[in-house]
Amino acid sequence: MTTAPSGPLAHQQIALVDVLDRLLAGGVVITGDLTLRIADVDLVRIDLRALISSVNANVPSPWEEP
Repeated sequence: MTTAPSGPLAHQQIALVDVLDRLLAGGVVITGDLTLRIADVDLVRIDLRALISSVNANVPSPWEEP
């Protein structure tokens, strides 16, 4: 038998847009590794590292010309 969570945030609904806004305000780092292996021989290895962040006056876009 499971019980519902209790507390002040138990029944609060949060929109996906609000979650994305909060994540982009602080920045998100995505990392991952993918390896294609056959018979214990690595054939393809892909490493992913990405930083996703919003751009504002304090953090200007790196692609803007000065």
